[in-house]
Amino acid sequence: MNLENYFISLFDNPHVGDDGALISGTVYSKDAFFEDVHFKREWMSYYQIASKAMVVNISDAIAMNAKPKYALLCVAMPKDITKIQMRELACGFIDMTKKYGIEIIGGDTISNTKLDITVTIISQTKKPLLRSGIREGYMLAYTGKLGESRKELQKLRNLGKIHTRSKFVNIKLRGDFITRSSRFLSSGMDISDGLFSDLGKLCSVNKIGIKFNNKISKNIGCSGEEYEMLVAFDKRAKKTILRRAAQSRTPLTIFGTCARVKYKNRCKPHHFNR
Repeated sequence: MNLENYFISLFDNPHVGDDGALISGTVYSKDAFFEDVHFKREWMSYYQIASKAMVVNISDAIAMNAKPKYALLCVAMPKDITKIQMRELACGFIDMTKKYGIEIIGGDTISNTKLDITVTIISQTKKPLLRSGIREGYMLAYTGKLGESRKELQKLRNLGKIHTRSKFVNIKLRGDFITRSSRFLSSGMDISDGLFSDLGKLCSVNKIGIKFNNKISKNIGCSGEEYEMLVAFDKRAKKTILRRAAQSRTPLTIFGTCARVKYKNRCKPHHFNR
């Protein structure tokens, strides 16, 4: 068990285990976005940093088929930050919340040596999509194209430049596809730690393994912070799921089937191996 999973296991709580905590139709989710862990200031503008910090949190709500309603912000800012940079941060938060119909209702600001952000999103759902619910023989698929985020991150680490439309700074969430398909999906989560790592979470929750249709490279399977969707569904719903994907213009790759086999994650943990 890696350190992250070990720490989470210390909290014996039935609400822990999905992208957010579901309580009576309300989903509560929270993620951190910390300088020198998730980004460097020289890589992104303050506007891009705030926008991404917000959207990666909204992704958890989308992943659970929930409508994000409210946000709470905690922003720890370096002492040398300027008013112009503060304004850029605020605009990034505000524009992204307006795009998804979210109201920022409060939070906290403190002085810090780095720029560290945490966001709490409060969402509502009538039909939650959970990580549990998978049976033997169910099909597994992911949206979009995986591997781009890892490739762009490597460029940045090598002091290169990336395009403003790069997936690393311009994330596209799959809310339309999830809304259209939720009736036919048995399980889902967003791909934040990498396909192979997040598959490990699904396998653990459902006590199941995976038979892959084709070999998936580590460049694709270990690429974190993709924020695509990983979904499972009964093979009888395959045509419907593909039709819903086409209607929402969502690329969808069916890559495997759930089976009674042992699954092994081929990636190193992201959170304690930077």
